[in-house]
Amino acid sequence: MTTDMRPPVTAGEPAPDFTLPAVDGTKPVTLSEYRGRSSVFLALLVGLWCPFCRRQIAQLGTGESKLKALGVETLAVVATPPENARLYFKYRPTRLRLGADPELSTHRAYGIPKPVPTPEFMEALGAARVNPTGELPGPVPVREAAAALAQKDGYPGTAVDEADMNRQWPQLKGIFLIDRDGIVRWTYIECATEGLAGIGKWPSEQDILAAVRALPH
Repeated sequence: MTTDMRPPVTAGEPAPDFTLPAVDGTKPVTLSEYRGRSSVFLALLVGLWCPFCRRQIAQLGTGESKLKALGVETLAVVATPPENARLYFKYRPTRLRLGADPELSTHRAYGIPKPVPTPEFMEALGAARVNPTGELPGPVPVREAAAALAQKDGYPGTAVDEADMNRQWPQLKGIFLIDRDGIVRWTYIECATEGLAGIGKWPSEQDILAAVRALPH
């Protein structure tokens, strides 16, 4: 059971438009500005409190030039106020175009699930074992994995991060590959296939590039 009003956007549907403040302080980030010009690889993440998201941002930054070479622009939405994101990226620069959406309006528009933390959900979460980035010796409970990765990062977090986490958790993440006509062609929703064992997982670069190459030209 989730708090969603709509199911996730699927392949063949128009991508919901949005306008968000740009993390770098330039003109607002608007999806429709890419229409007719470029396909878009859109990643909807949660706040910087999430160590899995911090790694996904780094991965997106690494793969951005490969997608651009195939005619696809990368756009990520991070769920924290722009000034908090600017502080983070001052020390961890990225070439990504980033929009800030602390209230998760984009996630709701795209129907990304936010599970209700019922006793059944909490029990399932406690039973799940994850090692989504392969950095740990083996799968461990979700909270333990998050704590180990945060310690590895040496990232202390801010009061804003804590407020984001308290407001957002347990919002899931999603990716949408959108063609130049604004139609979604491929999606990835966290936990959609593996249940809670999929927390923190992200498609491989090979899977992403295969989806991009399959776009209609």
